[in-house]
Amino acid sequence: MSEDKQHKSDAPVEATTASELPIVNRRRQQERRQFLRSLMLAAGVVGVSAMGYIPVARSWNPRLRPPGALEESELLASCIKCGQCVQVCPVEAIKLADIMDGFGIGVPYVDAREQACDFSCDGLQCILACPTGALSHELNYPAEIRMGFARLDRPDLCLAMQGKGFKGRTRGEDFKGLFRYNEIDRWKPQRLHDQQFDVEICDLCVRHCPIEIRIAQCEAGEPPSGDINQCPPRHAIELQPEESINGVMRMRPVVLDGCVGCGACEMVCPTEPAAIVIDIESIVERV
Repeated sequence: MSEDKQHKSDAPVEATTASELPIVNRRRQQERRQFLRSLMLAAGVVGVSAMGYIPVARSWNPRLRPPGALEESELLASCIKCGQCVQVCPVEAIKLADIMDGFGIGVPYVDAREQACDFSCDGLQCILACPTGALSHELNYPAEIRMGFARLDRPDLCLAMQGKGFKGRTRGEDFKGLFRYNEIDRWKPQRLHDQQFDVEICDLCVRHCPIEIRIAQCEAGEPPSGDINQCPPRHAIELQPEESINGVMRMRPVVLDGCVGCGACEMVCPTEPAAIVIDIESIVERV
């Protein structure tokens, strides 16, 4: 073998560029890349979809829904997450759920402890604004609503159960919750923190109940908006005397059939945590 041939055989072979590959090989490479992209896309879609099961796996409690909300499965199917109910709420009680709600992302809910529904809108504006009927269009007045049912969750914390009164502000300085007081401004909700109370026996849950407020207005001949149909047919909550201990008269908040689950009692309760809460899972049909 000549030196020239030996030199040529020892020389490194240059890599073949993609353009120099046979057409069949280039097609195989393109198909392989397309397959990998499709596989990654499918994995991403499945992963995102599976996130909807997070609340189910963790057994999270259902949300308190706005007035007129359909049964949960029907609500999730019919709500288009447009946010119209959020925009019209006078006290900004309605929020849209985030991704941690899984399949409920974007569906409206109410956090009663943070901001209850005080029915500042006599006409149920959230229901009127709902374009799909996810908030039932068959309801017209607050007394017809069934959001949940109030429950005395911590009798040991309840001031009335201890025979105690309350003086001062009911929530902390940072609390931004709103409530409408007719004696202050018929249309403008006030910041709850700015209100001073001085009661011998704590009855804030009763005096802030929108149903009880309406009943009192109707009994005084002044129904809300001058509409007698706004008058609730049944009471929602009252204080009933308990057995006194050492001469101290104790009172128990008793939730009645007229309760609509608006959450005003939970929001205004001065104890931490709230002694009275809204039980979402105990919505019962009350005739």
